[in-house]
Amino acid sequence: MKNEIRELSKYRMEKAIDDLETSKIMLSNNKFSQSVNRSYYAMFHAIRSLLTLHEFDSQKHSGIISYFNRNFIKSGKIEVEYSKMLTSAFKIRTDSDYKDFYILTRDDAKKQFENAGKLINRIQEYLNKSEAETD
Repeated sequence: MKNEIRELSKYRMEKAIDDLETSKIMLSNNKFSQSVNRSYYAMFHAIRSLLTLHEFDSQKHSGIISYFNRNFIKSGKIEVEYSKMLTSAFKIRTDSDYKDFYILTRDDAKKQFENAGKLINRIQEYLNKSEAETD
């Protein structure tokens, strides 16, 4: 893996981890909508970290999700459950951010936080394996 691509991937993963930590803080302070928002962005930045392998990026969330599904899920490189987590998080985050009176519970926010942690761990595992194979 080229050094600049490694650095960009690492930066994006650090951003994902920071967002996950912020989600945890928001959850512990009963800020469920904000926690869900940060959980989604933790996933989003982890996926963008992964997409650096293909030197792909998009200004649109739908472009990132679509590329991830097409090149990592359908190919079997990453398990389908992670696509489902990401798609669900995107919908919940969008509904929470834009729909009036959309109510989230602690359980909703906790599940999104846990899923974000699982997805980040899986992406890190994949990145570590890819890096080892290219070294």
